[in-house]
Amino acid sequence: MDEASGTRLEAAAPAARTNPNSDFTELARLVKSAGLMRRRYGYYWTKLIVVPMSVAAAIAVFIWIGDSWWQMFTAAVFAFLFTQTAFLGHDAAHRQIFRSGKWNDWTSLVLGGIVGMSYGWWQHKHTRHHANPNQLGADPDIELPVVAFTPEQAARDRAAFSQWVIAHQGVFFFPILLLEGLSLHASSVHRVLAREHLAHRPIEIAFLAVRIVGYLALVFLVLSPDKAAVFLAIQLGLFGFYMGMSFAPNHKGMPLVPKGMKLDFLRRQALMSRNIRGNRVLDFVMGGLNYQIEHHLFPSMPRPHLRRAAPLIAGYLREHDVPYTQTTLWRSYVIVFRYINRVGLGERDPFECPLVAQRASI
Repeated sequence: MDEASGTRLEAAAPAARTNPNSDFTELARLVKSAGLMRRRYGYYWTKLIVVPMSVAAAIAVFIWIGDSWWQMFTAAVFAFLFTQTAFLGHDAAHRQIFRSGKWNDWTSLVLGGIVGMSYGWWQHKHTRHHANPNQLGADPDIELPVVAFTPEQAARDRAAFSQWVIAHQGVFFFPILLLEGLSLHASSVHRVLAREHLAHRPIEIAFLAVRIVGYLALVFLVLSPDKAAVFLAIQLGLFGFYMGMSFAPNHKGMPLVPKGMKLDFLRRQALMSRNIRGNRVLDFVMGGLNYQIEHHLFPSMPRPHLRRAAPLIAGYLREHDVPYTQTTLWRSYVIVFRYINRVGLGERDPFECPLVAQRASI
């Protein structure tokens, strides 16, 4: 189903079934028999070689160019490379690359070190999101300090300026993404230094220290202070913006699930996710995140299989009266903007979960 508006899902509530859990079991059998869970070692080893080499080449070019304003273009290149590295780390964290959990973990640790992010922090946060996408009180991705995703969040007591920002958050949402890169680094540093349990803490601290301190030292050694400051602002801003623009279309503006509501796995993942329609260039640019329904149903499916799995999964969901939502990239941003703006203005229940509407009518 192409998403013409966020409320369209409400009219397509799935039919009740005596054993909904068996629906996913059958789909999983079909996906596995089609070979879509098979490892793609050639694909991933190529990326694991090319990505670090590209970062190393960018560093060499950065040093070669020297103290020049042309380095602002290099900053954009670094932002792109770090985001692509983060996408690859995301694949490893979901066990898409290797059969061995340890190999995937260490790959994520190293790639996270290149980007300047804590794998342990990200894994803890992202695992909770996958378990309960768009569920109030359970999904950390809809519990952010600077953006309200529900009317209740928008109505919280805040300072006058904060209330004004929330009321106009649709306008500010995309510019705020320019700060996401800085936020990711800060959250990672906070997590590795906090008292909560964190596997591989000494290694993560070492990786982050080398990456952040070493990177800053390199920038300020090569560039004058004014150029270095602008370079870092561009690189961090574009990195955060690229990351945010890749993740934002996937769930924002999709139905919200009330706290404590129980859903079967198939519908919990499919109803709250949105695909972005496009070609292989878009697949590359978004790191496969444009196939969000397939990814949430089968997190360990290798990225190159997502495009092949999409028609099979779309057909299966439609046969079982489960909406399969997809739209264009531009349209997804319009939906996100309108949704966040409506919440900020205090509109009640802008996107009700179709299962809630269905149960309320029984």
